[in-house]
Amino acid sequence: MKKRINKKLGILITVLLTLAFTMVSCGQKNDASTSKSSNGEAKKKITIATGGMPKPFSYVDSSNNVAGYDIDVVKAIFEKLPQYDISFEKTEFTSIFAGLDSGRYQIGANNFAMNEQRKQKYIYSDPIFQNQYVIAVASDNKDINSFKDLLGKKTEVNTGTNYATALENYNKNHSDKPVVINYTDADILPTLQHIESGQFDFQLIDAAMLKQYIDQYGLKIKTIKLTKEDSDLIGTPYSYLLIGKGAEGEELTKDVNKALAEVVKDGKIKEISEKYFKDDFSPKSN
Repeated sequence: MKKRINKKLGILITVLLTLAFTMVSCGQKNDASTSKSSNGEAKKKITIATGGMPKPFSYVDSSNNVAGYDIDVVKAIFEKLPQYDISFEKTEFTSIFAGLDSGRYQIGANNFAMNEQRKQKYIYSDPIFQNQYVIAVASDNKDINSFKDLLGKKTEVNTGTNYATALENYNKNHSDKPVVINYTDADILPTLQHIESGQFDFQLIDAAMLKQYIDQYGLKIKTIKLTKEDSDLIGTPYSYLLIGKGAEGEELTKDVNKALAEVVKDGKIKEISEKYFKDDFSPKSN
């Protein structure tokens, strides 16, 4: 009888110890997943999505981490916002929008231009980059000397980038003889090589980015500068972050824009621009 009681008591103690250990483990796990700011308040978790191109705005580095101008700008912004805990996720370009719609992502960072369709669904941050477009053509090309010569010519672009949006806007007003746009997932280098080979006629591209690729790869490409009139035809010369709509999105946008103004003013964005483009393409502070 005594042995039976002792056995039952042993089992009871074992069960109680197991329950206590489980509760402690769960409590420790919960504490680890909840980050707090310096004042003890829980941080809001923000996931930033990017497609990983075009380089150097967004790409995957040798350590398999996302990097680039847009990524560094986002990091600089959130250094000013300790109430948020950020993480990055590389995904397919179209999945950025699906993720913003579902709430999986709170911000999209991918050299986004502004267009009316996206303005209906998402909030745009203040500008994070001031573009200077140029036309890239093969060095022996004699047919293209200005933007008006692009009518009916062929190019290829990444969907949703500034270059695509600019040409799409132009085509809306020149439907009689539009630019022939081929959409591609290829990075900038192969699209420039396709111009060299004559597969496509031109590339609309940022001046600093083009110079970087010509210098690095010895491309036989020449640059055609745009007049102010040409620049006006293709719309806004800025890049932005996209933010999901709703009350939380509006609050996040206010915080992001406030911090962005600070890092523009203190020269941090200029520093990031010079790191990637060897020139200052930061948006001008108000």
